[in-house]
Amino acid sequence: MPAETKTESLLDQLHHVLLDFRQMSAFIADPLVMARAEGVRYWDINGKEYLDGISGIFVANMGHGNRRIIDAVKRQLDVMSFAPPMHGTNTVALELVGLLCQITPGDLKTVKLLSGGSEAVEAALKFTLQYHRQTGHPGKYKFISRYKGYHGATLGALGAGGNWLRRAPYEPLLSNFLRVHPPHCYRCPFEKTYPECDVFCARTIEDTIRMEGPETVAGVILEPITNTGGIITPPDSYFPRLREICDRHNVTLIFDEIITGFGRTGEMFAAQTFRTTPDILCVGKGMGSGYGPLAAMIVSDRMARAFWGDPEAGLEFSHGHTFGGNPLSCAAGIATVTQMIEEDIPARARRMGEYLAERLEGLRRFGVVGEVRGKGMLRGVELTEPIGKRIGKHAMELGLILRFDPDWFALAPPLIISREDLDLMLDILERAVESATS
Repeated sequence: MPAETKTESLLDQLHHVLLDFRQMSAFIADPLVMARAEGVRYWDINGKEYLDGISGIFVANMGHGNRRIIDAVKRQLDVMSFAPPMHGTNTVALELVGLLCQITPGDLKTVKLLSGGSEAVEAALKFTLQYHRQTGHPGKYKFISRYKGYHGATLGALGAGGNWLRRAPYEPLLSNFLRVHPPHCYRCPFEKTYPECDVFCARTIEDTIRMEGPETVAGVILEPITNTGGIITPPDSYFPRLREICDRHNVTLIFDEIITGFGRTGEMFAAQTFRTTPDILCVGKGMGSGYGPLAAMIVSDRMARAFWGDPEAGLEFSHGHTFGGNPLSCAAGIATVTQMIEEDIPARARRMGEYLAERLEGLRRFGVVGEVRGKGMLRGVELTEPIGKRIGKHAMELGLILRFDPDWFALAPPLIISREDLDLMLDILERAVESATS
């Protein structure tokens, strides 16, 4: 089949597709269909090149076409591609678990392997409820999350999310979620100033626990850095204070590190960046760098002990997914994490992230930058005018993929990016901002 005919045939299939958060009637008029990727670049079906400014979607930490990871998956294909998850586990899954336990902070050493971020969040919510029930606190059923947060598209994860537009079509959702404001210092909802505020936004979480009744609050779930709100980054004292609050009221602290995990913030986990160890760590995306669907819920050994006992007592964690611990995905995870450790990718992300922040600060000359924030290679720019979509559109036309909303945009390129390619991205971004402001 000629290339032109094949392309036309593929585009015809768009009439039969539902894409993420897309109105298909608009998408089909100007579709983006990728054909291949290498390093930090994509090429669409028309041959146009794009620089990947957001690692696919905060996934491809080790870049596209990484031969070490590809070869690991290929070798595993020859050995075993699937193992029966209801009857046992497999050697590759156990090897990955052992590797994870070497790098997780504190006593986060019990791992439930899964295949996506929403699964990890759902598992964390259920694990927390079952834990409190099995430790003499069956009345703990409420969760506190934050406005502007996003935890996934399944019903439990969506209920925890703080984006009303994404929840609205499916409400009423589960009723056991309460929301508080995020630590948005630039646009503080309490009209306070840090550090004089003494992290009032964290203290409101304790107020919420007390007002609801500590005996009813099971957990607090949040992203260390909130993506959908514009890379909202808390002050350094926020999480240590929150850790104290949760300990005081026997509330499980859950970090959703689907985006921030595996080197993105300049440490292996944002828990280390912010010097706070949660009770449960949800990870995914960069864990397998996009070479296989892979995620995990990693829990405190202290909590895990509540699930051991007489088989007749029904204490086991009543949760599972078909592709959890899949050998192919685990092979990708082992290769990804091993390379990160050997090459100290988090330290590289820290150094490159400082340079990225400096270049983004240089955009202030256009008069629309309110704040540059983030950690490592996860950086956002808050805008003083609602032109984020214009900037994102111009960037795409120039061959750069960004994450953008009206009031902000973000860059989170693969952690293996060279200084030369990062400069190229930022040069394109400057042109996009200039076009949007002229």
